[in-house]
Amino acid sequence: MTFHPRPEAGSAKPWAFPAPERGSLANGLTVLRCHRPGQQVVAVEIILAAPLDAEPEGLDGVATIMARALSEGTDKHSAEEFAAELERCGATLDAHADHPGVRVSLEVPVSRLHKAVGLLAEALRAPAFADSEVDRLVRNRLDEIPHELANPSRMAAKQLSKELFPASLRMSRPRQGTEETVARIDAAAVRAFYEAHVRPSTATAVVVGDLSGTDLDEVLADTLGIWTGGTAEVRPVPAITADDTGRVVIVDRPGAVQTQLLIGRIGADRHDRVWPAQVLGTYCLGGTLTSRLDKVLREEKGYTYGVRSFGQVLRSTAAGTGAAMLAISGSVDTPNTGPALEDLWKVLRTLAEGGLTDSERDVAVQNLVGVAPLKFETAAAVAGTLADQVEQELPDGFQADLYARLAGTGTVEATSAVVNAFPVDRLVTVLVGDASQIEEPVRALGIGDVTVVAP
Repeated sequence: MTFHPRPEAGSAKPWAFPAPERGSLANGLTVLRCHRPGQQVVAVEIILAAPLDAEPEGLDGVATIMARALSEGTDKHSAEEFAAELERCGATLDAHADHPGVRVSLEVPVSRLHKAVGLLAEALRAPAFADSEVDRLVRNRLDEIPHELANPSRMAAKQLSKELFPASLRMSRPRQGTEETVARIDAAAVRAFYEAHVRPSTATAVVVGDLSGTDLDEVLADTLGIWTGGTAEVRPVPAITADDTGRVVIVDRPGAVQTQLLIGRIGADRHDRVWPAQVLGTYCLGGTLTSRLDKVLREEKGYTYGVRSFGQVLRSTAAGTGAAMLAISGSVDTPNTGPALEDLWKVLRTLAEGGLTDSERDVAVQNLVGVAPLKFETAAAVAGTLADQVEQELPDGFQADLYARLAGTGTVEATSAVVNAFPVDRLVTVLVGDASQIEEPVRALGIGDVTVVAP
């Protein structure tokens, strides 16, 4: 038998998150382009300044319906024709609404970039918003809501937002609207929201892929460059206030065999200098299967398949008035809800008393920084991160700088950040489960006042 030589590892190559080239079109559209050799599928992200807090009162969800309707026909193509044209390009087009605004995402082979971006520009410039299509999208959304309300993790997220934020703040309500508000949406409401907030002067386009041999300036001039619209004043970002008084809210699901846990509070966003240390410490706490929470709750006690801790940016501004959701999430079997919470609080207290270890810090840095070249192999991953930076008013070099700062963050700094992120007396705990079985054991823990609510 002939054996081939064993492959040898090559020398490590330096890597940094790609830096975009920034420019603008005559119509005011900001453009970030990033040439990625070998990426023959080009990713385009359009960021529209149409935040959820701009939705008219009583019409929560209109931004979501508008985003979905952008690809449902234009002044030149019916919905069916538009979908067929995209398919001929081998392109995918998606859009969604979130607190910072509406994102439209396109992926297409570079050989068909011109045609596909033309269709994207058509959808942005002249959407049809036909009554029949908007009505269908509203019905679809109304059909989705009951399924979401039956999902324990969705129920927990909805309740936590309601608990943390005042009712006057848009963040306290479901991002895609409720049955009551969505039912009020019609084509006229969608058109009005579009005309009020969608224009090139307040939008940004991110283009990432192998652009060699492509005259991107010509492509943009022929497509997005003919999109017109007036200027608009920058909308002030509402101040984010939250009540993180330590307490427990049980959303009753009689007969549930598992309890969904969501423990959270509001913390610093990505503009705060503590963000890298907070990311690192949170990862050590519950970012992976080998983190502290899983070692205790999964490996030692067998309460759960996994518990995760994370930080999710809600709104971010250059002025530092944004906020992130800091949370611990997972599910445990119903009889062990009390013991699992008791052990979770012990993990947090032990962390505050003894801190992280250098080994935990080193593993976290390796996982977060070491996998970056793989994480950003595709054009879509790079484009999505650049678009996040635009939405969050961060400098173009933020992601590259973040990895350098993560690598330079020490164990003491990471410990301080995660302890401040998850103080045991300032956590709002939402439990979705059978209240008749879990209420008394949870009350006995003394981790906060306990309230039982209906779904």
